Amino acid sequence: MKLLALDIATKTGWKSPTASGTWDLTPNKGESSGMRLIRFRAKLIEIIKAENIRIIAYERPAGFHKQALIVAGELVGVLKMVAEEHHIHLACYSATEIKKFATGKGNATKEEMIKAAQKKGYNPQDDNEADAIHLYDLAIQKLLLNTPSPIPTNPKHINK
Repeated sequence: MKLLALDIATKTGWKSPTASGTWDLTPNKGESSGMRLIRFRAKLIEIIKAENIRIIAYERPAGFHKQALIVAGELVGVLKMVAEEHHIHLACYSATEIKKFATGKGNATKEEMIKAAQKKGYNPQDDNEADAIHLYDLAIQKLLLNTPSPIPTNPKHINK
């Protein structure tokens, strides 16, 4: 079963079986905040179709910043709608669980998450992509998909 891992936010980190990267969903000047949702939906559908994704793992929204939680909640709503439309199974994990899996510490810093991804052979551009890489491997293990993330010799990053 093909898996997509998402660290959902305005700058969404993602990892698929063939690539990883980030999607910058920031609305452009003069656009409504709803454009973030439209862009996210389009990106999801594009990768679901291109890679025949059947499972999506995502990081559960949490935190203290009200606006960030509102944005994450809206994006998760779009994710759930798209998953339902495409008959895709969803699995979510807490940030603490992802960090502990990646580094052995549930309170790892962004820098530690990036370093842990580098130890796996990746060169993530930021912590969002690093989180998605670790989430991908965690979901593979938890869901017993028996398809570990290959160590890339030249990882493909797509930034749009």
